[in-house]
Amino acid sequence: MHLYSEEDNARRSAIAEEQRYLDTAVARRDQLAASLAEQLESAAPDELGHERRRMLRRQAQEVGRAADGLVFGRLDGLDGTVRRIGRIGLRAEDEQAEPLVVDWRAPAARPFYTATAVDPQGQALRRHVRTNGSVVTGVDDEPLDGSAVTDLVGEGALLAALDQRRTGQMTTAISTLQREQDGIIRAEATGPLIVQGGPGTGKTVVALHRVAYLLFTHRQMADQAVLVLGPSPQFLDYIAQVLPALGETAVVSATCDTLIPGIAVERNEDRRRSEIKGRALWQPALEAYVRALLPPARGLTLRWDGDAYVIEAQTVTDVLASATQGRPYHRARAVFAEQLHQLLADAVAERRQALLAEMEEGLEDILARFDRRAKPAAEPERATTGTDVDGLMSTEEIEELRERIAGNPGIARFIEAWWPTREPEATLRRLLGDAALLRRLAPRLSTDEVALVVSCATRPWASSDIPLLDAIADLLGEAVEPEPTAEFVADRARRQRGWVYGHVVIDEAQELSEMQWHMVLRRCPSRSITAVGDIDQAEASHRHTTWAQAVNATLGRRWTAAELSICYRTPREVMALTGPILDKAGSSNTPPRAVRTSGIAPWAFTVDPAELIDAATASVAGLLQRWRGGTVGVIAPAVRVAQLKAALSDVPVLTATQAKGLEWDATLVVDPDGITAEPRGWNGLYVALTRCTQELGQLSIA
Repeated sequence: MHLYSEEDNARRSAIAEEQRYLDTAVARRDQLAASLAEQLESAAPDELGHERRRMLRRQAQEVGRAADGLVFGRLDGLDGTVRRIGRIGLRAEDEQAEPLVVDWRAPAARPFYTATAVDPQGQALRRHVRTNGSVVTGVDDEPLDGSAVTDLVGEGALLAALDQRRTGQMTTAISTLQREQDGIIRAEATGPLIVQGGPGTGKTVVALHRVAYLLFTHRQMADQAVLVLGPSPQFLDYIAQVLPALGETAVVSATCDTLIPGIAVERNEDRRRSEIKGRALWQPALEAYVRALLPPARGLTLRWDGDAYVIEAQTVTDVLASATQGRPYHRARAVFAEQLHQLLADAVAERRQALLAEMEEGLEDILARFDRRAKPAAEPERATTGTDVDGLMSTEEIEELRERIAGNPGIARFIEAWWPTREPEATLRRLLGDAALLRRLAPRLSTDEVALVVSCATRPWASSDIPLLDAIADLLGEAVEPEPTAEFVADRARRQRGWVYGHVVIDEAQELSEMQWHMVLRRCPSRSITAVGDIDQAEASHRHTTWAQAVNATLGRRWTAAELSICYRTPREVMALTGPILDKAGSSNTPPRAVRTSGIAPWAFTVDPAELIDAATASVAGLLQRWRGGTVGVIAPAVRVAQLKAALSDVPVLTATQAKGLEWDATLVVDPDGITAEPRGWNGLYVALTRCTQELGQLSIA
């Protein structure tokens, strides 16, 4: 016989209640999934319109992905209403009734993330429902009547989630989002939003869930897709499952290095050259360079059917000015060519008219003389009418002539010689290799800086070259416009360098150079941008130490700042180490406030250089044993990574830069002094120490 306390009985009853409701929701989800599948399978291809079929397919995907977290929350209103909150919205069979489940992104669900005892927003109780698939495993009730005061939403559910073992893949956090996170997720997308957040504050979680919220709230964004920019391929792999799990597929994930299709980074570059090429001064310099590539305005002589036709210099000047107004190089060239074809067609038509007019005039003279000799002297003269011909070509004939001119290889060769098509890579290399041209177009570069740029002009592309190449490609434009395709929007966007996105999300945004920011703006001229990062974790070659320094050169002052101030991931024991490190990094920011403790004090050992690999191997073995089922990561200076990788095949070994944005249950930092000796090394050590959720170890070298 089991005796349960009143509290245990209440919890068991609540779990049973939520299980019954979840069973109903699962049955309804399965019913909807079957109905959607039947509609898609039974309809003939031409029976459903393209938009209707796409909508049904999207709904089917959303319903199919809602296996976990179908219901994860409940709100009990002061007015007696009860709403369940879940991964997707589920309508009841009676369409006039309240929804069976409210989508977490819907306005009605917002109090689940923002209501507090001080501001209950009409709610009496918030319940977090923990599930494993379709089984309810626990509930956490949070009265909103002031009897339980905390600054965390669903503290029990949150801390339970944070204490779970890491799997090496980020998961969704829709059931445990916090008030300040939700405020950023649901913020208006009318301009650049720059979010400062220290380690463990959930910057990436916020950024990705904001994508899902925006695509749900602004459906037109799905027609343009959303671009998610991350700092590294490892990071993109880490977050790869989040948005699909939230039902979003109109998303392109990339790094700045992979934004140009067909172009790959093949060379590492020293920090000084990288910093020089990242400056905003390159944008006006490149614009001036491409303007200088335009052909000179002068008279043009073209040949057609063996005759020469002259387009006067003033006409060429006017057409050139009109064609280049606000257009990239190749588009302007195409517009000019179209107008030149028309000008030549008109000139041919005018000459034909003139020739026929001359012939008619001569014929009339001959006929007039003949008539005067043949008529009796007394007979009066009369006008000749039988041979009048005006010589005018019809509109259709001129259009046919223009089409023949447009398709003529000789005319095409003439235009190509005078206004050549240009390939972005060769065009950029010509500039980077011409010291005199660089000094003229980028006068703010010193002689030494120009020499550094020129010295690597013919080498394979480095990361810092990609934004310059992107700018050149944009200024030149497409020589041949891409053909539209019927593939998914994300696939089309991924294949087109010049795609314009509905929104751009940037993670680790503090690493972007000014020229990389220009890359972002080209892809989102509406400036609907969310950038998250920690300026204190910046390790890039640029010299920015504040967000204003980082973005004002491209965004001006037209951006909004927000902050995440609470650290959920990194335990207090580790965050206590970061204050002195931030001081040495030159930071003026306050570290985020940690809200959880792991109960494990950080540890450190000093070993002889010859013992380092053995000590690292033993330390990792111990961490793997203690955190079985979780993850362990090793962070070291760049010069030690290869040796450690060879010895530690069971765990990732990364530099601080490569580890940015990642997390493990336990982290081993090898040779912290070596990390601080690297450029921006104290910032790097700050990154390295804050990757763990439970245990931190350090191995220093004597």
